[in-house]
Amino acid sequence: MNTIKIIAARELRGYFATPLAYVFIVLFLALMGFLTFSLGGFYDRGQADLIPFFGFHPWLYLILIPAISMRLWAEERKSGSIELLMTLPVTMFEAVLGKFLAAWSFTAVALALTFPIWITVNYLGEPDNGVIFAAYIGSLLMAGAFLAIGACISAANRNQVVAFIITIVICFIFLLSGFQPVLDFFSGWAPQPMIDAIASLSFLTHFNALSKGVLDLRDIVYFLLVIGAWLYANTIILDMKKAD
Repeated sequence: MNTIKIIAARELRGYFATPLAYVFIVLFLALMGFLTFSLGGFYDRGQADLIPFFGFHPWLYLILIPAISMRLWAEERKSGSIELLMTLPVTMFEAVLGKFLAAWSFTAVALALTFPIWITVNYLGEPDNGVIFAAYIGSLLMAGAFLAIGACISAANRNQVVAFIITIVICFIFLLSGFQPVLDFFSGWAPQPMIDAIASLSFLTHFNALSKGVLDLRDIVYFLLVIGAWLYANTIILDMKKAD
């Protein structure tokens, strides 16, 4: 556990040692504010909630999270520093988990900095803060799932751009699987259990439930399982690279 903390702390310091972290945070906050107040019609709706705010999270994460994850392992492999990491007295899973937790913590910092929007909605009305808190939890879990996928893809590619594009495609598939047009396509010929299984894989299906204030254990476990599965795959890929 101490090893994981050391790796995570080192990686997190590395984020803030470059302008990239601050550029990402400023861009994330600017886009979030624009989408919420302009495209989302925050004031025009006349309701004290953050539905427009959280509604854009999946699509913003689809672009910004792969930009974070693409460098997690691709840069290590390109520079050759991954060979040095593999010689250190740490297990591969500790290295994978440490780097993931650093990226997830960085994302959590960016998400936490959106608190002025939460303050604004409380100033303008009387929202259900329990629902908002649950939506924040759901957003953070979804971001973790995006990051775990991106980290695994980054481990399999030396090129950051390739890792970025592949991560977007895979995450997009996970989002689209819950769309009604996709489900309608399968409903014409596929059995209902298969359709339900496809819908259950969607990030949107589980995030939408959490964003409504329903902290269902099944939705939380789903995101944790996705994170765990992709981190395990990440470890396997690195072990294979180490054996080569």
